[in-house]
Amino acid sequence: MLCAFTAAASLSFSPGAMPAAPVVSRASALTMFDQEAFIAESKEMRLKHLEEQAMFALKTSCENFDKAVFPNAMIAGDVVITDLLGRLGYLDGSSDKGSAKIMCVDTFHLFPETMPFLATLEEKYGFKAEIFGPEGVPAGDKDAFDKKYGANLWREDIEQYDKVCKVEPFGRGLKTLGTTCMINGRTRWQGFERAWIDQFENAPVNGGLAKCNPLAYWTLEDCFDYIAKYKVPYHPCHENGYPSHGDLKDTIPVPSMDERAKKQEEGFTAFKNYEWEGDKTKWLDYATERVGRFVGLVNKDGSTKTECGIHVEGAEKTFDRDLWDTAASVKELATEEDVKAVTGKGEEAMLVVYAPWCQFCQAMEDEYSKLSEAAGIPTYKFRGDEQREYVEANLNTKSFPTINFVAADGTVTKYESEKRSVEDLKAFAASKGKVAA
Repeated sequence: MLCAFTAAASLSFSPGAMPAAPVVSRASALTMFDQEAFIAESKEMRLKHLEEQAMFALKTSCENFDKAVFPNAMIAGDVVITDLLGRLGYLDGSSDKGSAKIMCVDTFHLFPETMPFLATLEEKYGFKAEIFGPEGVPAGDKDAFDKKYGANLWREDIEQYDKVCKVEPFGRGLKTLGTTCMINGRTRWQGFERAWIDQFENAPVNGGLAKCNPLAYWTLEDCFDYIAKYKVPYHPCHENGYPSHGDLKDTIPVPSMDERAKKQEEGFTAFKNYEWEGDKTKWLDYATERVGRFVGLVNKDGSTKTECGIHVEGAEKTFDRDLWDTAASVKELATEEDVKAVTGKGEEAMLVVYAPWCQFCQAMEDEYSKLSEAAGIPTYKFRGDEQREYVEANLNTKSFPTINFVAADGTVTKYESEKRSVEDLKAFAASKGKVAA
């Protein structure tokens, strides 16, 4: 069809053409050009290129790094990656050149279909996912979570919720699995926060953790085209109007008249039986994949929440190390007995209760390292995310970091300010815990 159009065009516009040659008008030539077929062929060529490119990135990750790990949220892009890994033989052990481990984070607030859908993927591709959840809570035990952290934690402190349910389990998972290369499904199409990512990045850990984004240059339409082409299993939420999914509590269909919607619109869009229902552009426009996510959530600074915290700067900084691990001036207290020894020692000290995955703890690492010399008193650290009940009852801790002044009589006084420079902390120590700088 396209060849016929090209030939006809050359005959119509060549003044030196032989008189006997047929003359085809431009209008007639256009009727011979099958536009829909051309578009379909072009999309197929594009998808083939993207597919080969993504496979090359995954081969590089799984055959050059001994412990490639894919944190899988089972969104559209993630099931594409799962299928690609399966086709390459990296999930079921059929490849003798490389492998990948799949991990999942269970926040205890996921869609009810999510974990059963994971089981479907496990059966199809022959793998067993490593599942990580909030620290100290048995797998799948929502009642235990509510008792330990509170059923309304996300309403009371969304940033603390993200740390407890997403960031900390994510980091612990990477560390537990000994990750050397992390595979994830982020794409440039997802929005301005990700508009410049490439297929490979270095996360700021252990000298640079390799980070592979095999779908970096894909659109959401590309992902659904791939799913339809290969009949890849997809999350049931897509049939119910959700372009993406995370926690059920703050995810809505798109379009939606929900009062929390960023843009209220009537209508219904879905992906059912590998075909579209409704206006697919409501899902496929730039940066709309996650427009139904994090609805109604606001950060402490008043800004609208667009990320869960896992992929923001600093979230991966300490998955493979502890804070103050090389600071000789900051002494570690490993047990409750160690804390009691310090509070019963009869001398003044400063004690920070922290979590290594907390970005606010990370931000004060350098300043707190200088405090011992500046204030002339011992400084200690105690990891609180692993002993939450104890630190809440004994060390004034409801969030991280919590900085305490330990008086000579053993009294522990909390530093209430968020100013954490060495000068501010020194002033607090000098006041013997009576004022916050």
